[in-house]
This record gives sequence, structure tokens and C-alpha cells, in this order.
Amino acid sequence: MTVVIIGSGHNALVAACYLAREGRRVHVLESDTVLGGAVSTVARFPGHRVDRGSSAHLMVRHTGIIEELELERFGLRYLDCDPWAFAPACPETGAPPIVFHRDLERTCASLAAACGDRDAAAYRRFVDVWAPRARRVMRSFGGAPTGGRLLRSFWGLDARDGGSALSREFLQSGDALLDTWFDDERLKAALAWFGAQSGPPMSEPGTAPMVAFAALMHTLPPGRAVGGSGALTEALVARLRGDGGEVTAGDAVTALTRRVDGWRVRTAAGREYDADTVIAGTHILTTLELLRAGGFDPEPLRRWRRQIRVGPGIGMVVRAATSDLPRYPGATPTESATGLQLLVSDRRRLALAHGSALGGRLPPRPVVLAMSFSALDPSIAPAGQHQLSLWSQWHPYRLAEQGGWDRHAETEADRIIGELDRYAPGFADSVLDRYVQTPVDLEREMGLLGGNVMHVEMSLDQMMLWRPLPELSGQRVPGAPGLYLTGASTHPGGGVSGASGRTAARLVLRDSRGIRRWIRR
Repeated sequence: MTVVIIGSGHNALVAACYLAREGRRVHVLESDTVLGGAVSTVARFPGHRVDRGSSAHLMVRHTGIIEELELERFGLRYLDCDPWAFAPACPETGAPPIVFHRDLERTCASLAAACGDRDAAAYRRFVDVWAPRARRVMRSFGGAPTGGRLLRSFWGLDARDGGSALSREFLQSGDALLDTWFDDERLKAALAWFGAQSGPPMSEPGTAPMVAFAALMHTLPPGRAVGGSGALTEALVARLRGDGGEVTAGDAVTALTRRVDGWRVRTAAGREYDADTVIAGTHILTTLELLRAGGFDPEPLRRWRRQIRVGPGIGMVVRAATSDLPRYPGATPTESATGLQLLVSDRRRLALAHGSALGGRLPPRPVVLAMSFSALDPSIAPAGQHQLSLWSQWHPYRLAEQGGWDRHAETEADRIIGELDRYAPGFADSVLDRYVQTPVDLEREMGLLGGNVMHVEMSLDQMMLWRPLPELSGQRVPGAPGLYLTGASTHPGGGVSGASGRTAARLVLRDSRGIRRWIRR
């Protein structure tokens, strides 16, 4: 069997590795000269290895994929982010910082000092209740999103008031969940900001599990790949080539045509590849366009395009080379610099930022997540320097402000740096160089249409067995046998997990074994 895989995002490479390991002839085609899509690391500043997209890997170490593919043999090594999150002292009230350690008791001690004994005790109960649920959710990511599987994963647990009460808890908003458990607004804001990294605001229905995923961080915290996020891609490519797989970069696929005996894949350079099977790891709208160019029935393509919501854009990033780490009052760099720095103390700021983005406007005040992983891994920055990624939500792809992103990119980057400086005075003076990625830049550089790093909105109606649409949620395209889908457009969505890639490979192997059994009969 010959398999052509379109795109080299981490899900596509995971699928490629599983198939090559089983003896399939695999060829990965990538339009970019850099492999890995949003899981890649490049030189932005002298001596720095800077991530293009993702930085913290919250999920992939929970899936078993790293062990199954033996990626440590190919150079992949992770460092624990511990403490895994940090909420700085509140400049307005002077309340002390909150430190989220991997160790639950140390976290609760920090919460008692910052928020009071009642919320510390509530957080301990919260983790006890929601960690097993979050593990079930992670297990549901490991296979195709069938209705039965998801019902067992989400609602197959005991609840005090029965299954109906538990289903309600999963379907409620993240904000409602937080209000049920906690009193302190700063704690609720920090956890809401953590949950909002999936894209939707925590006011949306169905976002409770996104907040509750924090409970799992006390089992295994976010990981930082040594050498940068792209180290995962490098290990996957090494594994793939070790099993005989091929990778071609810098030649975009332009059309995907169904043939009697398989598929023909055409590229911008005029190359043609014939394959029994194709796995598309591209954005779902890009995949539909490749089918259109290959002569696929245009009517379902038009219908699917109309129904899939990319959304107004999620956020932007400032990558900074600095002379020092942020110095937060009341905390040491050991407490603050290793994980996710959640720079928000009130959920109203999250609501204002999201509401502004819906209207095409910049947030009244940027909401920032800071990451300074050079504190964990000095190899990504030269001696005497550090490196920060400042992610800010919500920033619309299409700006209503006059001049658009061409005019506002640098001034918004100033505001984002200024927001960190508000919590860590003096930080702005430590910035030596910076690289700005607006939503438009994210689309242009990595094919993230609309600047959405999750491909399509992670709202309840586009998740699980509805992602990106019910007809496409089985990672197949009706009327296109032999074509499979993977990537953030499919279940379980965005983030670095690799789960969609493994599921796609399993579907291909299962289907091919069925064909061989039919031929033998």
C-alpha cells in the first residue's frame, strides 16, 4: 500500500510514523520549507531557537504516543513545567501570587495564602473530583468520536445526583463550573484563562471540561520539549525516515483527484503522485479546496464550507529575546518562570477582550499568557539571555480599526509587552529583540486560516462527533473512499496531542486489513 500524506503537522507525522512502522510506503508532502506546521522551531534572533506556533505541550504526554513510537530513541526529551502555572500578585489589591505546583498540597498551601483556606480546600476537592473525569476525556481522544464512545467517556462515571447531573456538569460553561466551586475571583480568572487556551471564552456552554483539565496537570504537568516545540517534529521525522518513509518539503499540493484505483496528487512544481490512500493533514477548508481543484462534486463542498466556522480569529504572539526573566513581586523565578504565567485577575477582562474581537476591535486591555521556557531549557537562548513567548487573546483576524494589522501590529505588540511590565515592573527594559505574529501572520506563515490556531472554532457544536461537521467527523469524506482526514480540524481539535493522527492511521490499517480479507475470500 502506498500512502501520501498532505502536510507535515504533528498529527500528519504521527499518522505517517504508525503506517511506516507497519510496513506501508509513506510519502509526506509539505508546502513549507519548514516541517511541522505549528509545532516547529526556527532561528528568529541570533543564538535563539524560537517556536513558530505551540510552545507548551499539555496533552501529548498523556496519550501514550511518545512511548508507542519510541520517540526518545530519536532524540525527544521533555522537561516538566513545575510549577506548571503562576498567577502574579494583583497590582490593584496587592494580593499575593498563586503558584500551581505539580504537587497538590504545595498548590493548596499557595492558595490558602493568596485566596484563603476555604478556596484551598475547595481546590483540593475539585482536583479529586475532576482529575478522573479529565483522564476519561483524554482516553476519549484516543479513538474515533463515535456517539457510544463519547457517552461512555463523559457520562459513564458515577455522580452524586446520577448521570443526569454529571452530564449537566460537563455541558455547563467553564464560568459556571468555577462559580460553583470557588469564591476568589482571581483564582477563577486564572483557571478561566487556562481553560480559554482552547479558544472559546469560558462563558460558552460545554467549556467546563476545558477548565477542569487543570486538575490533570497535578498528575502530569505541561511538558517542554528540549530544544523547542519543534523537537517533537524532528523526532517524528527521524522515526519516519528510519522506517523508510519519505518527506518532501517546499512543494505545495494543488489538487487531489479520485481515480478508479486510488488517488492522484498534483503539486505546484508539476509533480504527480499516485496513491492507494491519502491522509490530508491540512486545514479542512484547504482540503476541500484541493478536492474542488481535482474535480470533486462541488455541491457538498459548497455546503460543507458554508457550515464550518473558522471564527473571527483567536490571538497573536510576541516572541521576545530578553536580558532577564520577568521579576514578579513576591515570587522568585523558580516559582514563576517555568510554566504558564496567567496575567489576568478578573474574568471581566476576558469578557471584554472576547466581545471586542467579535466586533473586529482590539481588546481594551490585552489579556496575556507569558511563557519563559529558557528558564527550563537554556539551550534555546544564548548565554546571558532569555526568551519569552507572549500569547494574547482575543485578537480578530479582520480589524475594524483603520489601517488593519499593517498599521496596528507593532503598537499592539507594545501594549502586550506593557501588560507584562504592569505585573513585572522593569520587564519592558529587558527586551532586546522581538518578533510579532498577528492573526494575519499566523495564516500567512503556517496556513492557519483566519489566524485560528485551532483551525476551526472549538465551540460545542464543532467538537467531538460534530467536528468539524457530522458528515466529516469520522475522519473520512463521503464519496471519497481512500481519503482520510487528520489535524486540528478533526477530533479532538487543536493543541499538541497527536491523537487525531494515530486515529487516522488506525482507520487506514483497519480498512486495508478488511480489503485484504475480502480479496482472500
